[in-house]
Amino acid sequence: MRLRRDAKIELISRVPLFAGCSRRELGRIAAIADELHLAPGSELMREGAHGGEFCVLVEGSVDVRRRGRSVRTLSAGDFFGEIALLTDAPRTATVTASQHVRMLVVERGAFRRLLEDVPAIRDKVLEALAARTAPDVA
Repeated sequence: MRLRRDAKIELISRVPLFAGCSRRELGRIAAIADELHLAPGSELMREGAHGGEFCVLVEGSVDVRRRGRSVRTLSAGDFFGEIALLTDAPRTATVTASQHVRMLVVERGAFRRLLEDVPAIRDKVLEALAARTAPDVA
């Protein structure tokens, strides 16, 4: 069964990069999110590779590894790869499905077209990114 629009919006609303977006704007992002199903053992991302997608887990779990060491396990509601929507930076970790995974995927090209079409989303995403990367001021 496919994920309903409201459920997609709810999952996407939890992503800090989209915190300032209105429900309508979140709906626009949800509209470009594809739903994928992957088998256990599937590699979703490889450390050092260039990627162009962002993922939100709907069901299942994934293992995150850096330099071959386990960093953490992500499960339903968790997300990864959001910086790939904005940059072509290499992946910082390898992500592998530890069980059957159902997830939403937003591809960079579609996201960039959305940002061009809806500048308000672009501005809110840039504000959120700036807030996340700004040094703490004492």
